[in-house]
Formats: sequence, structure tokens, C-alpha cells
Amino acid sequence: MNRRKFLKVSGSLVVGSVILSVVGDGLWKMFTSPEKLFHGSGRDKGFDLLDEEEDFVSPYRRTFGFVAPDKIIALEVENGSIYLATPNNIYIYGMSGELQSGYPVPSDLRDIAVHDGKLYALYPTRIEVYNRQGDMQRQWEACSENSDYCSLAVCKDGVFVTDASNKNICKYTLDGTLSRFINSPKGFIVPSYCFGIMVMDGKLYCSNPGRHLVEQYTIDGEFVTSFGKSGAGRGEFSGCCNPAIITSANGGELLTSEKGIPRISCYDKDGKFRSVLLNSKALGGGHTAYDVRVMKDKLIVAGGDKVSVFQYNKNLSQTTSCGQCEKDCPLKVRG
Repeated sequence: MNRRKFLKVSGSLVVGSVILSVVGDGLWKMFTSPEKLFHGSGRDKGFDLLDEEEDFVSPYRRTFGFVAPDKIIALEVENGSIYLATPNNIYIYGMSGELQSGYPVPSDLRDIAVHDGKLYALYPTRIEVYNRQGDMQRQWEACSENSDYCSLAVCKDGVFVTDASNKNICKYTLDGTLSRFINSPKGFIVPSYCFGIMVMDGKLYCSNPGRHLVEQYTIDGEFVTSFGKSGAGRGEFSGCCNPAIITSANGGELLTSEKGIPRISCYDKDGKFRSVLLNSKALGGGHTAYDVRVMKDKLIVAGGDKVSVFQYNKNLSQTTSCGQCEKDCPLKVRG
């Protein structure tokens, strides 16, 4: 298990001195079966407080899915294609699950983003750019020898990269020139590899996972506002480091994906909680965060080596907060 995968699993379960106290058999369990070491039966360690109510009904139904050749590190979508990063390859699929193309990449890949037909591949200390055929177009090294890059977002205004080691965001031009560093006025706390970032409607959003916040910046890196609070309820973020992943929906909503007890939730762009869309049971369980992207009226979700496509269902949603939401949401186009 690589460092990123280990931290994704253990980060929401242990912090500080707990990690230091785990040795021998306990350390092996933390790598291979964290739920056995920290969750016990699931009812004797207090983690039941994070479970969704038994009567929770997701307004989204899984309509389709397929299995990737290996465990999925990162997910992206663009123009009707699903891009998957695995430890050694990039795979491009159509919306029906047919493999369109693929090409090998170095094994230390951390994240991917797709912009204007080009795939940006993030590594701990560098960025590589590929065309759809897998030909490398350009690359550049990190701006610091101590960098440990986590996640990236790309738009016409530049390339934004979160750095877990230096606890900041690096902004590059599309050709790789460093523009500036972005620092949180609250201070980024990054206990594990869950330093998500995305661009929506000309604004930059990132997670401040140790503070259980989502922060908003201008595209030039000026702090605007933040939202989020610690807790086990809906609309709150639990564990040592959540949300793990953030992404945008077509109607201007912001989706968060959590680990520990995985779930995907919806907020408006100002941070007002709307509803939980998929809980742990609907997603498939486990303890790692599920990667999620929106394509038109579909939720594309990746976890393990599986990709699932969810769509809104009017019959299921009648009693849910999502179904009762009056916003004209593109995700609700189909019944």
C-alpha cells in the first residue's frame, strides 16, 4: 500500500500519539484492516455515532457500473469520457463502460485533471501533461524540494496544486510557470492525504481537512470565505480530516466526499448544506473516500476498482431532503 492510500484509510481514524503508539501486529492491522483495529465490532468504539440512520433513503439509484483493471487512484470526466488513473496506467472509458484508449504512466501518480482535451498528471514533485493518445506534451518540476503534492485542479486561468508538506496551494500557468503560493488565513492543517481542490464559476475551492472546512478563494488566490464544522451529523465533517474530496455540480452546487464513514453530500456554493446524496451503504461501505464527479445528470463514483453511475430517481426521492429541494438542479433531469 502506498503512502497516499495508507493515509486515506487511516487519517480519519488516528491522529498524533495514536499513530506513534501502534507497533508490531497493530501496525500491520492499521495498514491492512484498519476497521479491525479501530472500529472493533462497529458498536463498541463510538463510531456508531457516525453511521447514517437506518431509515436513510438515497434519492439516487445505481444504474450502471464497470470494473477497472486495477485499483483506481483518481477519477476525472470530460466530454462524455471517464478518465481513470490506476497505479501504472491511464484508462479512458465511454459512458457505457467501453474502453476507448489507455497508456502507461509512472507508478507514483497522485491525481489527474483534464482540461481542453489534455490530461494533467500530478506526482509528488512534478506535473506531466499528456494528449489523449498518451503522448507527453510537457512537464515541470515542483517549486520546492520539500513538496509533496496531493491534488490538482486545472482551468483556463492556471493549474492549482495542493501541497501536503508545505501546507499551501501552488498556482502555475498552463505552461508550468509558478505564479504564486496561496496560504490559508486560518492555516492549512493536513493530517492525511485529503487536501482536495477544484474550480467552479471562477472561484477556487479547497478543503482544509484538519479544520473540517471548505475554503473559497478568488482565482488569483485571495481568501473569500469558508464553511464547515466538526461533528457526526449530516452537514458536518467527522474524524481528523474531512472532507476528503470536493467537486462541482452543473447547477453551481458543491459536492463533498468523506472518509471514515463514507458519504457524499451536497452544499450550495455559499456553503449551505442541502442533503446527503449517497451514504455508506449506497456507496458500498468501507472506510476510504469515494471519488465523485458529475456528468450532466449523472453522478460518476469510483471506489476500489469499481466505477458506478448513479441517477436521480423521483420515486425514491419523494421523502428525502434532496427530493424536497426546490432548486432547479440538472442532476434531477431524469426520473
